[in-house]
Amino acid sequence: MKSRKLDQLYRQVIMDHYKNPRNKGELPDSSVTIDLNNPTCGDQIHLHLKIDGDKITAASFTGDGCSISMASASMMTQSVVGHTEKEALEMSHQFSEMVQGHAHEVIDDEGDVEALAGVAKFPARIKCATLAWKAMEKAIYEKEASEK
Repeated sequence: MKSRKLDQLYRQVIMDHYKNPRNKGELPDSSVTIDLNNPTCGDQIHLHLKIDGDKITAASFTGDGCSISMASASMMTQSVVGHTEKEALEMSHQFSEMVQGHAHEVIDDEGDVEALAGVAKFPARIKCATLAWKAMEKAIYEKEASEK
């Protein structure tokens, strides 16, 4: 019974982020913008990060996709702000472990990201859940490469 209530709560958190996305929109003064898509299902994200030194100070996204990919983008943009690039990359690694059903560390303090742990039961949806996180990784790597 507890598991069913927890699953329902997680579904509510996911749908809240999908219907009321946080940080959705352009970020005109972004340091880096990345476009990424999932060709198997059509999900698209345009991620904007503002990075000061090595700290992510703002994040936003635009795009279209399923409830999982858009909710994940909303959660990711909330989670990484205030963290260093290195911390954000580690968060992404832990997120990937979580959605694959592996042991992982806590990803965010608010716990919303944990709502996507159930994706592990649906392997076809893992790419949907990780799209925004992969875009964030790519943005950081491209920023670092442009500074060399």
